[in-house]
Amino acid sequence: QVQLVESGGGSVQAGGSLRLSCAASGLSSNTGRMGWFRQAPGKEREGVAAIFPPAGGTSYAASVKGRFTIAQDNTKNALYLQMDSLKPEDTATYYCAAGFRGGSVLFPGAWNSWGQGTQVTVSS
Repeated sequence: QVQLVESGGGSVQAGGSLRLSCAASGLSSNTGRMGWFRQAPGKEREGVAAIFPPAGGTSYAASVKGRFTIAQDNTKNALYLQMDSLKPEDTATYYCAAGFRGGSVLFPGAWNSWGQGTQVTVSS
C-alpha cells in the first residue's frame, strides 16, 4: 500500500537547478526517514541524500555535498531534493525511498519502498 511518487525531473544545462519532490502515502508508520537515490544506465543505484527527523539530520554523498539539499515537509509525507550547480554526471533517474530497515542510509538495500523515479538530464 506504500506509494512514493517522484516529480520535478527534467533536462537542464550544466550549472542549472532542479527541485525534485516525492509524495509519500500508505506508510503504516511514518518515521520521516526518507532518502534520495539515483541510477544512471549501466551503473549501480547509489545513495544521494537521506534525512532523519525530528532533528533534521541529513546525510549526503560526497559527490553532491554542498550542491544538493534534502528537505522534508513537516507532515513527513513530502520529500524534496534541491539540486543546484548541476553537472552532467548528475544525469540519472532519481528515486525516493522510504521504509528504512537498517544499515547504511546511503545503501539502497537499507530501504524497503521505492518510487518509480524521475529522470534528470544535465547537458554540457
